[in-house]
Amino acid sequence: MKVNENLRNAIFEIIDNQINADDPVKTAITLKRLMDEGYSEFEAKQFIGQALAVELFYYFNFIYAMKKKIPYNEARYIRNLKNLPQEPSET
Repeated sequence: MKVNENLRNAIFEIIDNQINADDPVKTAITLKRLMDEGYSEFEAKQFIGQALAVELFYYFNFIYAMKKKIPYNEARYIRNLKNLPQEPSET
């Protein structure tokens, strides 16, 4: 599958913004943890990006969110960060 570099760069920018703002703090902690486990910074951000993509999907899918009344779920995002490098869960 061809990588959409523009999308990846945008997601990495969001990750960098979260780290710089320390919001949520778990993003920076997860990046460090994954790098301590031997993943490169790029690989670690790819994993974090997977967890972030779940949240972006729900945020931008307004019809789904309105129908299901699903707000931004920071708890799910934090849980998915804690479980990386396992695949993120949408529940």
